[in-house]
Amino acid sequence: MQRSYSRLLGIVGKPNTGKSTFFSAATLSTADIANYPFTTIKPNRGVGYVRTPCVHEDFKVQDTPRNSLCLNGTRLVPVELIDIAGIVPGAWEGRGLGNQFLDEIRRADALIHVVDVSGGTDIEGKSCKLGEHDPLEDVRFLEREITLWMVNILKKDWPKISRTAEADKKGIATPLEEKLTGLGIKKVSVGEAIRRCGLNVDKPTLWSDEDFYQFVDTLRRISKPMLIIANKVDLPTSQINLERLKKLEYTVIAVCAEAELALRRAAEKQLIDYKPGDKDFKILAPEKMSAGQIKALESIREKIFSTTDSTGVQEALNTAYFKLLDMVTIYPVEDPEHLTNHDGQVLPDAYLVPNGITAHQFAYIIHTELGENFIYAVDARNKRRIGEDAVLKDRDVISIVSAKKRA
Repeated sequence: MQRSYSRLLGIVGKPNTGKSTFFSAATLSTADIANYPFTTIKPNRGVGYVRTPCVHEDFKVQDTPRNSLCLNGTRLVPVELIDIAGIVPGAWEGRGLGNQFLDEIRRADALIHVVDVSGGTDIEGKSCKLGEHDPLEDVRFLEREITLWMVNILKKDWPKISRTAEADKKGIATPLEEKLTGLGIKKVSVGEAIRRCGLNVDKPTLWSDEDFYQFVDTLRRISKPMLIIANKVDLPTSQINLERLKKLEYTVIAVCAEAELALRRAAEKQLIDYKPGDKDFKILAPEKMSAGQIKALESIREKIFSTTDSTGVQEALNTAYFKLLDMVTIYPVEDPEHLTNHDGQVLPDAYLVPNGITAHQFAYIIHTELGENFIYAVDARNKRRIGEDAVLKDRDVISIVSAKKRA
């Protein structure tokens, strides 16, 4: 299968919250899972899927997916995830190999913060009595660790950067972007953070330490948007904490990663009929399962599906990409009449791209030559030509016409 993903999602949090279980459930990749801190040392990488209605039903055709999957009218588009080892207080100073772990966040475009909503693990990630720890403190602590880590990166060069920016009279945004290139932070995010903080862009040497911290903290929120996963929602102490988490400024999703992992593994063995994100499942082969396995599956139905729409894992991936990163799905074809590529495959590819992308920009994503030789595009739904500045919409099917046409 060819790759279609271009945004990396980082799974973060303190140890022992279920991060690796969430990662395994989302990707079916093997990850070390154990009930003690620092099970994960090196980051795990895997491929999950976002779920969206496939366009083939709109056109009444049978598709032949190439870079994604289509299951009963649902297109599953691959995305890349990285499971980052647990972060503890003081990580920004190097505690618990913190700098090494935080460094993995550089590559992530957005973050999923897995929180033990039951309150059954303390701030260090060690097990404690259910409800004893406040999960809201976990959110505040991780915010602080990432912000201080970014402050540490910028602070040592800040006097030189700020003085040079004033002398050149070109503002501070460009030199900050150059300094933060390794973090994947763009100039537009720097400018937006300065605007939100109400800071003087032309006189950065006048920024106080408080101004500087506020700027970096705001920049973190903009450049590394975060989704809160309230994991272990099936435990008795979780519901009260879940309601408290929902009062934060973040999107919060209730999750039972263990249940999702059990369902996906059973589906992989064809013991049950279950697609990621479904609201229920069907047992297909009870004769191949023990009484204990069937009881465990029925317990998931009773504890999870009777109270919520899903285990939350698929909802988390969809929310991260479609809302947090504001992505849309576009289907490129060569022949807009038959919806095929040059090999005759019908609706073969689905691309996740930033909302607001133009036809010309999309051509570059498919292939550099298409972008360089772009003439116009064709909307396969109405067969109309659209220009290079036309903004594409979610689930558009587009054919790019270029001087050197390429599939």
